[in-house]
Amino acid sequence: MSLGPVMLDIQGQALTAEDRERLRHPLTGGLILFARNYESPEQIAALVEEIHALRHPRLLVAVDHEGGRVQRFREGFTRLPACRRFGEIHEENPKRALRLAETAGWLMAAELRAVDVDFSFAPVLDLDRGVSAVIGDRAFHGDPEVVAVLAQAYAHGMQRAGMAATGKHFPGHGGCEADSHLALPVDTREYADLRIEDLVPFERLTHHGLAGIMPAHVLYPKIDRQPAGFSPFWLKKVLRQELGFQGVIFSDDLSMEGAKAAFAPSMARGPIAEVQDARMPRRPGMAGSGLDPIGEGAGDPVDRARAALDAGCDMVLVCNDPAAAGRILDGFGPHDDPVAHLRLVRMHGRPGPDRDALMASNEWREAVRVLEHLA
Repeated sequence: MSLGPVMLDIQGQALTAEDRERLRHPLTGGLILFARNYESPEQIAALVEEIHALRHPRLLVAVDHEGGRVQRFREGFTRLPACRRFGEIHEENPKRALRLAETAGWLMAAELRAVDVDFSFAPVLDLDRGVSAVIGDRAFHGDPEVVAVLAQAYAHGMQRAGMAATGKHFPGHGGCEADSHLALPVDTREYADLRIEDLVPFERLTHHGLAGIMPAHVLYPKIDRQPAGFSPFWLKKVLRQELGFQGVIFSDDLSMEGAKAAFAPSMARGPIAEVQDARMPRRPGMAGSGLDPIGEGAGDPVDRARAALDAGCDMVLVCNDPAAAGRILDGFGPHDDPVAHLRLVRMHGRPGPDRDALMASNEWREAVRVLEHLA
């Protein structure tokens, strides 16, 4: 059985019978963990072991574990600094900042790999423009060149620990105020502005073998009438063709309000639709599934999943909404994409030391020592 295109979540700290049934579904390819699934390193290691044993190839197990305010596992794991700390250090001592960023990437990845979590959705490649509160100190810096070099160092540390890196949120979430968890953010800049600024870290890390990218639930109405995560223009034309990205494209959570709002019929009467109609006529060949994001019925989770996959995503995330996950698994139908499967299996983590061996190592002790005062 190949890895399916859907990444699910679970509600508790142990698998239920329903969880096991859904995780064995042919459309399922992975599971993302949250703080509610975590009690201790021993508990999470046992849970991940059971998840991996459910099928072959084993399901991907992921988590958001960036550091700062986005770190799902706390007690028993090293408290990691927000990435903005490395940008602040870079202002005074660039070489030290690069060393610390690589150390943080290694430590984050090594501790997760020691409990067999395959990867974290990190690093954040957005620019901190002082506009987006949801990004804020999750970004390394506001300068794209600084973000690129620090993120590259961070990703190198992850790779040394046996973990593939996933950059987010393409093509950049830092230029709009709204939080896509709560609404559909709108960035009214021209493509040329994003190309010379926000896209720089994504392009640079792509050229250094970045394994995964997660697009933003953000609308760029002067560029395309579809939010980036549902846009063949952004994912196929810009990311795949122009930037040459060959890794996995993960959707952001399709249950977020930014994803739902992108498909709300009421948008047809709102100011976003007016901007779209006036400034961004549909170009020939731009549609993926042919689904108009402001059309009737497009808010169904099956439609959202299909639109994201048709636009170019290899795997879609459905979190915090068991009913939506069930509807996708029951209603999507067969899906077979051999190229996506080959990309996805490369996200499995490489073997590393177990937790006891890791914590006995000089490298772990030194990494904790140099980072603990930054958090």
